[in-house]
Amino acid sequence: MIDTGKQLVNIVYDALAAVFKASGADVDFTPDSIIPGIPPKPELGDVAFPMFAYAKKLRQAPPKIASDVATHIQGVPGLQVLTAGPYVNFKIDRKAVAEKTLTAVLEQGDTYGRTDSLKGKRIMVEFSCPNTNKPLHLGHLRNDSYGESVSRIFAANGAEVKKVNLINDRGIHICKSMAAYQKFGAGTTPESEKIKGDHFVGDYYVKYNTWSQTDESAEPIARDMLVKWESGDSATVELWKLMNKWTIDGIFQTYNKTGISFDKIYYESQTYKLGKDIIMEGLEKGLFYKNEKGAVCIDLSEINLDTKVLLRGDGTSVYITQDIGTAISRHKDWPFDALFYVVGSEQQYHFKVLFYVLQKLGFDWAKDLHHLSYGMVNLPEGKMKSREGKVVDADDLIEELENMAKEEIIAKGRESEIQDVDKAAESIALGALNYFLLSTIPTKDMVFNPKESLSFNGNTGPYLQYTGARICTMLGKYEGSTEAVDYSLATSDDEWEIIKLIGNFGETVKQAGAEYNPMLIAVYLYNLAKHYSKYYHDCPILKSEPDVAKARVVLSKAVLQVLKNGFALIGIPFLEAM
Repeated sequence: MIDTGKQLVNIVYDALAAVFKASGADVDFTPDSIIPGIPPKPELGDVAFPMFAYAKKLRQAPPKIASDVATHIQGVPGLQVLTAGPYVNFKIDRKAVAEKTLTAVLEQGDTYGRTDSLKGKRIMVEFSCPNTNKPLHLGHLRNDSYGESVSRIFAANGAEVKKVNLINDRGIHICKSMAAYQKFGAGTTPESEKIKGDHFVGDYYVKYNTWSQTDESAEPIARDMLVKWESGDSATVELWKLMNKWTIDGIFQTYNKTGISFDKIYYESQTYKLGKDIIMEGLEKGLFYKNEKGAVCIDLSEINLDTKVLLRGDGTSVYITQDIGTAISRHKDWPFDALFYVVGSEQQYHFKVLFYVLQKLGFDWAKDLHHLSYGMVNLPEGKMKSREGKVVDADDLIEELENMAKEEIIAKGRESEIQDVDKAAESIALGALNYFLLSTIPTKDMVFNPKESLSFNGNTGPYLQYTGARICTMLGKYEGSTEAVDYSLATSDDEWEIIKLIGNFGETVKQAGAEYNPMLIAVYLYNLAKHYSKYYHDCPILKSEPDVAKARVVLSKAVLQVLKNGFALIGIPFLEAM
């Protein structure tokens, strides 16, 4: 498919590069440097590319360059190449492009927009990675949305993707919840208290914080518990297993509700010992050293940092210990071409050190490790603090969104058109949440606004869902045929803008994969929905002349298919009625 965006630019770039090579000149420019314009008269074409910038390098007049470039552009369906002095102009056959584009969408269906830009690549994506001392909160939801979406985008570009999760089920933070439960729990359980398991354990993490502020013995008790756990004390291990199960069961209930899944689950408790062994081997090789307190450290001056503790003086692990062991285990399990860690931007230092340490240890594949950082999600009144219980709890937020969506459905009197209002509200809530979280630059901090995210108008997930549902309703009323379409009847300016957008979907998917950025998909879908909504409002579809209605219905079907395909990449449930 041809559009006036990147595809035309690439065509001109390839032709220009051929001209440069033929003259013996270096191709010292990129497609990004080629800027299209619009000819002053329609008869000169639809798009124009000036050749002035290349005259000095080629030592030729711009009209000669334009002529040479034009000769290298031949036989592109739906495209006529013209020259007008120093310009290479293009006249696009709208009918041919409309037919080629819309036919491709309807023939390819759910696979339309997929590319092979990452074909043959094995990509592992780590995301979520909750602690077993508290439930998921809004920050985890952003992590999950980003990780799940970027995984789907990689796969849509032909990569073999393995989604992995590292459950942080050991460490001092886990022992703090355990210590508080021993002191205050009195044998209660999530079942006895009628509380979801992760919430039950999380309450004791908050209780520990309160306890430690007034009792100096709290911290030593938790530290002692960590040492006992690592030494295999049976009573400590049994309590740890019980409380971890409570939390993990609760967390996976949330995953199931939000459409998050993994191909493999790793547990920190199973990988940290390998990390300890590897660090001790590095110490023996002289890569690391012991400080005056007996802690194993690494000198990071080579990367303009200070020093980093890899093992505490008492022999217990720190975060980076298990991350080293986990990375090595993963590459043994499934040799990847790249591994992406989806973790908040506050951990940039951690991953810089992790990647450096693994390379120092001699693992060449460590050069293919990437940190996909994302910004914080804050409350309107400030930063979330889980130890104080000041968080936007994931389950509570989702329930609030569902209730608000249900209220909106009822307020609009849509119950009769939606057979299962509760199910629809659940889908609208999830679409609102994922779109809001992914429609922003990943590295940017954000404030989540539930009411704003649920609006059926404007730049929101429900607006996109409503656009798709409206097309479904309209198509359900169409009784004609969609065979033998006259595509010249779907080439008005409004229709042409939509067709160009449809044709550029694959390029957007490719770019989103190259930049690890689901926001590009979200922005694309909003632009498509916005253009179609205007078209739907301004142009009668079913009430047009039969041949015109047929062409417009085919265009609408193509828009619907692209919306569905895009929704799947960013976690927006598709609804046939709203």
